[in-house]
Amino acid sequence: MCGIAAVAGWRGESGRLEAMLEAMNERQQHRGPDDAGIWLDEDGFVGLGHRRLSILDLSAAGRQPMASADGRLVITYNGEVYNYLELRQELDG
Repeated sequence: MCGIAAVAGWRGESGRLEAMLEAMNERQQHRGPDDAGIWLDEDGFVGLGHRRLSILDLSAAGRQPMASADGRLVITYNGEVYNYLELRQELDG
């Protein structure tokens, strides 16, 4: 099971926010030993952290937090999308 960390409403120095998320991710390493990632918004107001436990997709393409192509949307989640092939066909079509 993956590990997720988040901070919202941060009003301190952005470097401290990154360090805090790194520490949160490190603390939950046992939940996701395969990879780790952090995302910070431009204003340093919101941050997401993720520890990854790889199940189906073992590639770097499953790295989280994930951003949309234009970078406007960011997500981190714990779960598996089992009908991804059908969804891809529906969305590409």
